[in-house]
Amino acid sequence: MLDVRRMQVLRAVVTTGSITAAAVNLGYTPSAVSQQVSALEKQAGLPLLDRVGRGVRPTVAGKLLTEHAALITDRLVEAEAALADLRAGRTGRLRVRYFATAGAALVPPAVALFRAAHADVRLDLKLTEPDDPMVEVEAGRADVAIVVHHRESGTPRGVHLVHLLDDPYLAVLPRGHELTRKRVVDLADLADEQWVDAVAPPGPCRDIVLDACAGAGFAPNVVVEADDYPTAQGFVATGLGVTIVPKLSLGVVHPGVVVRKLRHPEPTRTICAAIREDGVRSPAVASLLDALKASTR
Repeated sequence: MLDVRRMQVLRAVVTTGSITAAAVNLGYTPSAVSQQVSALEKQAGLPLLDRVGRGVRPTVAGKLLTEHAALITDRLVEAEAALADLRAGRTGRLRVRYFATAGAALVPPAVALFRAAHADVRLDLKLTEPDDPMVEVEAGRADVAIVVHHRESGTPRGVHLVHLLDDPYLAVLPRGHELTRKRVVDLADLADEQWVDAVAPPGPCRDIVLDACAGAGFAPNVVVEADDYPTAQGFVATGLGVTIVPKLSLGVVHPGVVVRKLRHPEPTRTICAAIREDGVRSPAVASLLDALKASTR
């Protein structure tokens, strides 16, 4: 069986790229570090490090064990946190995952409400973007996740969805654009415009935009790919193009843009709380859901 302590020594060596540097960080002698790695190589039955100049780099086997050592460390941190909760007399912990715009607009006020009622429950809050928060609940690494649920996608086994709000998309136009004279813009009015893609990675938010444009009879002519909604606003403000973004993302509106409602169709993303089915009846989860719903009003 592989020795976990030796795997952590290997991880330190791979991370620093040097046995000497790892020894300094760990408080060992270089000789002791080398002995630990050699013993782990015997257990693995494969070489784990290659010499490169004055340093080292992992072999395929070394990289594999280093990745697993990182996972083990994460689990140990979780276990230590759970023990700390027990020692401190806290009754439990909720692991909550969310995407960026939910983290900015929904999660903070909900957390404030929740903590006022459940000071004894520890909240483990983490942004997962660009990864899908739903995956964390599926894998058992989270108790609650704030997700964008595409109506065409199913609900994973073992996960329960609770609707929080419908978040409509709005048109973002440069100041002075002729369409700013309208109070409501038909999506088809943007067909001949150059577009700033506000969400470059594939995912439900991007699919909603593309599907809505297809429903209006066109594909957007993307000239700029932005990684987030505030960046997209900046490009629109310079006149490089137009975009559409969820209302929830417009906590701060760039002074160089004008925002208008959309219709025919009005793209909307459905935001839900994904919960592990074995936690649906948890009073703490129910209280957090109530706080999230309250923060949407």
